[in-house]
Amino acid sequence: MNIKYPLLIDGGLSNVLEKQGCNLNNKLWSAKLLETNPKAIIQAHYTYLKSGAQCITTASYQASVPGFMAMGLDRVSAEALLLKSTLLAEIAINRFMISGNSNFKPLIAASIGPYGAYLADGSEYHGNYGVSSETLREFHLDRIRLLDISNADFFACETIPSFQEAKVLAEILKHTNKPAWVSFSCKDEHHLNDGTKIEECVSLFSSHPKVFAIGVNCTAPKYISGLIKTIKANSKSKKIVVYPNSGEIYNAESKTWSGLSDPKLFVAMTKEWIELGADILGGCCRIGPDHIKIINQNLIKS
Repeated sequence: MNIKYPLLIDGGLSNVLEKQGCNLNNKLWSAKLLETNPKAIIQAHYTYLKSGAQCITTASYQASVPGFMAMGLDRVSAEALLLKSTLLAEIAINRFMISGNSNFKPLIAASIGPYGAYLADGSEYHGNYGVSSETLREFHLDRIRLLDISNADFFACETIPSFQEAKVLAEILKHTNKPAWVSFSCKDEHHLNDGTKIEECVSLFSSHPKVFAIGVNCTAPKYISGLIKTIKANSKSKKIVVYPNSGEIYNAESKTWSGLSDPKLFVAMTKEWIELGADILGGCCRIGPDHIKIINQNLIKS
């Protein structure tokens, strides 16, 4: 792949969709819109592209064949819907290119969320699924094989919270056609959500033939600098990818967020991450187009 670094990716897809008036209160989250409102997904992608994102992630984070089948679809329809996530990203990019906004064609990262996203019970935030590695292998292999024949440029295996799941993905990715980045979800500067030291997980991919970048996402911004240092020290020649959440805390009872999501503060942090060695940057939950736009204007174009 011919990528110019630093590469600016998008932010959270769900917050843009909710601003557009979409109701994401279901087990499939934004993936439900692949069936019910694909135009909203295209518009969300397009919004990020206009803000300066050079790579967009597909709406497949919470999408899976068993997840769609549990909602009443047959296997053929479920597989078609999963592949549609890449198609919608392509439509958004084509629309963006036709508008004359860029001479660089943005990239597509096929989102591969953790097993916990399929469970939709918050278990991606601790990673203790209580299932066998074979169960995880079958789950991930099913959609990775399918998305491997799509027009996505690479996989974004993201929000991985456990060493067990990381090991499973490391083995599967050895046999894919597409390259991948792998990003972990961490509870502090040193550990994944399941308590594994970050360097143990990085070691799984530091010499991996298909993984070109290693990093963290859906992690509080205050931990990112420390994590970059550890990942860089243990990842050999791999690129570093970071796209944290806003650091805000979600109150499930009131269904509200509290904390800071100031774009200017986030950009200041992003500058430090680039100086520490981050190559691929963006945001996760509650990081939106305004954040990406300011990063593009102040750090990427400068």
